[in-house]
Formats: sequence, C-alpha cells, structure tokens
Amino acid sequence: MTKHRCGWCVGDDLYEAYHDQEWGSPVHDDATLFEFLVLETFQAGLSWITILRKRNHFFDAFDQFDYKKIANYKEDKVQELLENAGIIRNKLKVRSTITNAKLFMDIQEEFGSFSNYIWAFVDGKPIKNKHKNYKDAPANTAISDAVSKDLKKRGFKFVGSTVMYAFMQATGMINDHEVDCFRYEEV
Repeated sequence: MTKHRCGWCVGDDLYEAYHDQEWGSPVHDDATLFEFLVLETFQAGLSWITILRKRNHFFDAFDQFDYKKIANYKEDKVQELLENAGIIRNKLKVRSTITNAKLFMDIQEEFGSFSNYIWAFVDGKPIKNKHKNYKDAPANTAISDAVSKDLKKRGFKFVGSTVMYAFMQATGMINDHEVDCFRYEEV
C-alpha cells in the first residue's frame, strides 16, 4: 500500500525524502534552527526545491551553518560566497546571513537559546492545522506576522511573515501536513 503524502512533494525523490524525514518535525536544536533560518531566507522569492537541491552546497559554503563562524565572516569570505555557483549568489542575502548570525547569538544570550525564543511564539507546542489540501494552508498568519515583526525589530533581514511561516512549517512549530498524509499524526 502506498503512503499518502502532502501533494506539494509528490513525484520528486528529493522533495519526498525531505517531506518524509524532516518537514514538520519539531526542531528544538539551535544549530538546526539556524540552518533552516538561513535556508528559508535564501528561499525568499524562489522555490523550495531550488534550495533543497543546493542545500549541500550551502552546508559546505557556510561552514556547516556554524553561526559562530558565520558571525565573524570578513569581506574576503563574502566575495568567496558570491563567486560560489553552488549557492544562491545574492549579495544582500549573503550579507544578511552574517548579520542574522550575530543577532541569533544575541537572542541566545537573552533567552538561553534561540529555541526558547522562537517556540515561545507557539507556547512551546506545535499548532496542528487540519488542511485537506496543502493549497489550503495560508502563506502567513498573525503568529508569523508577530515573529517577523519581532525579528525585524531586532535587526534581522529577509524574515518577512511569509518566510517565517515557511520556517515555522519546516521546523514543526506548525503542522501543515494534509490530514490524510501519513506524517500528519507522526509529527
């Protein structure tokens, strides 16, 4: 018997593996949260499959998403990244990743972890939506608006409400699996 998956991932092996193993699973590890923050900010204006196909290149180019290293990148590293065809070579997004890494650590210092900070927006537990079709999921909500507004106030870049909603879906803060999807109850 074939497993029913969310419609957005069906037909692409990479998409299906990401859906089956990661998407919507609650993430509390700061390193993984930072990785998704970077990937989602680079995804702004692009398709998620584009980012997934380049994920390994991002991992290598950005020192395994080590925010402590990224926060200390100098101009020579920025230029190296802008010449790396394996990633999205957007100057503003590359520079914002460095800024966001510094601010990420500020939040860790203030809240004990980025996880403590971000999960407080959903009272520490995933919001479980009941969509029959993935197309019914919103692009943003009042909660993603609040997350976006707070991050922007702190100086973060490329963290609009739609980006933050996608981040919340990816990291399991929101369960937007279709109700008939085999992952709906798993996560």
